Order: sequence, then C-alpha cells, then structure tokens
Amino acid sequence: MSPAVQQMIETFLPLIISLVSVAVGFLASGVIFFTIERLIPGKTADPALIRSFIARLKKPARMFLPALALKIVLPSLNIPPGFYSTLDHILTLWLIGSLTFLAVRGVSILKDYVLGKYQVDQRDNLQERKIQTRVKVIQRIVIVIIFLIAFSTMLMTFDKVRQLGTSILASAGIISVIIGIAAQKSIGTLIAGLQIAITQPIRLDDVVIVEGEWGKIEEITLTYVVMKIWDQRRLVLPITYFLEKPFQNWTRATSALLGAVYLYLDYTVPVEAVREELDRILRDSPLWDGRVGSVSVTDATDRTAVIRALMSVADSSAAWDLRCHVRERLINFLRENYPNALPRFRVELENDARS
Repeated sequence: MSPAVQQMIETFLPLIISLVSVAVGFLASGVIFFTIERLIPGKTADPALIRSFIARLKKPARMFLPALALKIVLPSLNIPPGFYSTLDHILTLWLIGSLTFLAVRGVSILKDYVLGKYQVDQRDNLQERKIQTRVKVIQRIVIVIIFLIAFSTMLMTFDKVRQLGTSILASAGIISVIIGIAAQKSIGTLIAGLQIAITQPIRLDDVVIVEGEWGKIEEITLTYVVMKIWDQRRLVLPITYFLEKPFQNWTRATSALLGAVYLYLDYTVPVEAVREELDRILRDSPLWDGRVGSVSVTDATDRTAVIRALMSVADSSAAWDLRCHVRERLINFLRENYPNALPRFRVELENDARS
C-alpha cells in the first residue's frame, strides 16, 4: 500500500467510523421498533400501549442511539485533543437532551396507558374523572422536574458554570431570600396545582358554575384552568381561584342531579291534574332516570301560586333538556285544558252610589 493511500485512509478513517456508528445507531433503533411493532403478538400485549410506545419513543430513540454509538467509538478515533474535547462535550449535551426527551415521552406513555384504562365517555364516570385529573396534573409536575434536572445537568458540564456555582453557593442565603420573594406567587400557584390534583375540588369534565357561567372543566394545568361554557366560549381562570373563592360543582360526588321547573299559575290551577300530567311526561321521556318526579306548591304570592315540578336525571346535560321539555309540555297542557289556570289579573269595578 502506497504512503499516499495509507495517509488518505488514516485521514478519513475517523469520519468513516463515525458515519458507520451513526448508521448502526439508526439501524438498531429501526430493528427495535420493527420487532415491537411486528413480532409482539397482540394477545400478549395491549395494542394501544404498543402504539403509544412506538409513536412516543421512535423519534427520541433515533436521537439517542446514534449519539450513544458515536460516543462509544469516539475514544478510539485519532482526533486532535482540542477537537476531541469539543466533540465529546457536544455529544454529552446531545445525550442529556435525548435522554430528557426519552424520559418525557416515557411519562406520556404511562399517562396514555392510565387514561386508556379509565375512559370518561360513559355516563357514570366519577372515578375515571378523578384518576384522569390526578394523572394529567402529576404528569405536568414530573415533566417540569425532568426539565429542571436536565437543565442543571447540562450546566454542570461547563467548567465555568461549576466555578460560578461555587460563588453562588457562597451567597446562597441572600439569593434564596430574593428568589423566594420574587417567586412567591409562582410557587404558590404550583403548590395550588398540586393541591388540586390531590384534593380534587374540581376534576376534568366536572359541571361547574363559576362567575355566573355554566360549563364543564375542559383542562387543568399547573397554573390555570380552562372551563368550556355551554355556548362554546372558554373561561380561563387561575388555578388558585378554585381554592380561594366559592363556586358550584354539580358533579362533585355524582353526576346525577335534580331538575326543577317553576310555574307561576292562577289559584284555580288543578294541582292534581298537573301532577298526573308530569307523571305521563316523565314516563314517556328517555331523559328521566326514574328516581324522583313530583309536583309541589312551593309558594303563594299575592297574584299566583308557585308550582314546582321536580325531576331526576343522570347528568347535567339531560337535566337541561328535560327541564325544557317538561316546561313546554306543561304549558301546552294548561293552555289546552285549563286556560283559566294561567296567570290572570283581576280587576273589580264598583259603582259609586253617589253618582
């Protein structure tokens, strides 16, 4: 072999080995995911979990394995010391970043697995909503911790940062006081998010009335809550609101509710006939759950009697629909059969004997 050829091989050998190691890393990731996707029978593993595993980890694995392979072969390459240290540092940062990516996606896989076991697309979903709320809030907390650890680890790979850290630790008392004062509200918000996840005064899909608005809890983060109002608007509230101010939660213990319809009628109204008509309306309606159905005279004003029709339903959406249905049917019933029972104003005229 001629000296020129030998010198060329020595020159390009590190590059060839680097490319081969990167290719081996990509090939290894492909083989791993091919094996998981094609060779693991569906009967021995949860198909949804396998799909989540592949979708979540394919990209971070393609980032991690080639960098790991290059990191392993790097000491055997004939690279100048100055360039070697720079390349080694870059690979170290890349590995930390890809490991962080893997860890975050791993947490998401666990979330997908738990949420797949506890679906909220059923009528009695109280337990499922409890678990989903807790899992999603804890997931966000864990991801924040993972990023903090990764960022700290990356900083510690720089010598100047480590030296700066020594100086900072010398005055840690003063700095901790300053940071504590500056971040008091942010830390309180994060603690409130953790408290919401544990105590759960609200959960995902809970029906609540907040600031006079009726809606469902759509999203809970560490700092804010998104409420989907009945007319498709979104009300965004700080998470501390639900620990500091009163609000109504219609599904706190169960999704079943009582709906009420109030009618202001003349004193001549036949209450028993209204009661029988309500029974017929409820029996014919699929929205009624059969627990409660009653008519009561709850008040008497100077002009009308207040009739309350009470009915039970399985959830808040059914409550609204059934109340509207009952109100419409009762009004039609009274108008067609007892028109005199509708509200009336009475005027009494007296003749003046002196005229």
